[in-house]
Order: sequence, then C-alpha cells, then structure tokens
Amino acid sequence: MTGAIEFEQTGAVGSVTISHPGRLNAMTRAMWRELRSVFEAVQASTSLRCVVVRGRDGHFCAGGDISEYAAFRFEEDSLRAFHEDEVWGGLQAMLACDVPLVAQIEGHCMGAGVEIASCCDIRIAGASARFGAPIARLGFPMAPREAALVMREAGALTARQMLLEAAVFDATQMHTRGFLSRILADDLVAADAQATAARVARLAPQAARRNKQTLRALNRGPDQYQSAQSAINSVAQVLSNAYTYASSDEHREGVIAFVDKREPRF
Repeated sequence: MTGAIEFEQTGAVGSVTISHPGRLNAMTRAMWRELRSVFEAVQASTSLRCVVVRGRDGHFCAGGDISEYAAFRFEEDSLRAFHEDEVWGGLQAMLACDVPLVAQIEGHCMGAGVEIASCCDIRIAGASARFGAPIARLGFPMAPREAALVMREAGALTARQMLLEAAVFDATQMHTRGFLSRILADDLVAADAQATAARVARLAPQAARRNKQTLRALNRGPDQYQSAQSAINSVAQVLSNAYTYASSDEHREGVIAFVDKREPRF
C-alpha cells in the first residue's frame, strides 16, 4: 500500500497521521510533499488551536522508505532536491507553523520520525518507543539542516551517538536527555496526547501563536543558515510587534475573566 499524510479535525483540535501500512509509516517522497501541504493548510487555518502528530498502528515513523532510494540518491542534483526541497519543505512547514503541535510517539521513531518529532512543541511517548537515526549503516550522513534540527532538539551528544555509532535510545533515555515531555504506558499515550491538545485548545489561541513566533525568533533554528545580523533582525521584528495585541478581545477577556473569577471564553 502507498503511504499518505492524513488530516482530520474535531472542533479546534486537528490530527495529522503518518500512514504507511506495512512499512512502519516510513516516509515516501510523496509523503514529504503531502506533509508540507498539510502544515501549510494548518498554518492558514483560523479554527485550529492545536494539532496532534501521530503514526498509524502503534508506530510513529520508522524513517524514510528505503525502497525508493536507488532511484534518486546516487546523483548529487536529485539527492540535493530530495533533502532541500522535499524533506526540508515538509519539516520547514512544521517549524513555521504557529499552531501548537503535540507529538504522540509510539513504537519506532527513527530517522525521519525523529526529525518530524523534533518539529513538535510537546512530545509524549509510550514506554516501549525507540529512537535513533542509524543511517550510518546505510552509508550516508544526515543532511545538514536535518542534523541541525535534531541536534538542537535532542542535544549534541544524542545526535552524535545516533549518527556516529547508530545508537538507539529508549523512551526513558530520551526523557532524561530532555527530548520528551513525558513517558506513559503504551496504552495511555493516545488518550494523553488528545487530552493535552484539548487543554491547549481551551487556552488563548492568539497568545499561543505569538509565543511560538517569539520562541522561533529567539531560537536560531536550522530553517536557515542565519548570520548574527539576520538573527538580530528576527528578534527586532518580533519586538516591534510584541504588544500589538493590547486592545484585542482575547487579551481583554483573559484579564477580565480572572478579575471576575470565572473561566475565560476564548
């Protein structure tokens, strides 16, 4: 069966499902392009307040679909296009998304799975989840932007071990290393991810989007090889718009509701 990136929405909460039956949800080239399209649509949505990113049938994503690799990996131009346009196009769309993202991680989270999870804001994993990027066994390195993303989110030591010794880590190790928000029994992960998304969705959506914009500007991420000056410019742009929400209905409602001792209606 071919793979797909599936999207569904219930109220203010969306779910993006990585689906490739029989391949542990390995990412095909078409799936990377779909990932980009889905998250560009999420970014443009005015009704979504949180999105859960998950895999089908008990696994998050086992990496890339290696069965496709011989068709394009052996020529520099096609290899570059794959990583810089298709893979990074999907990851960049996630990183640029202002809607909060919750990763529901179960089973295999390898290579592309680690990269996709690294784009999420809150990461919840099952106790049996496994993490790694053992591509050294396949004879190639991780693309620079992708390596920068994984190193930023998982830590330099973890990235080095994944890439240089093909190390695979369990959920407890990844939690200790700061990659995971929390670990739960496998059968509780899905419900907890949905409950987390529901909590986020009840909070102020404008504030959530602005927080993501601010954090993105302050964190010199791998979405572009920034100079020091461009990083300063990014922060300056955020600062220039930092308080334009002052007269917004959401801001007013949150403060007044607190004073009135009632739940805010965002």
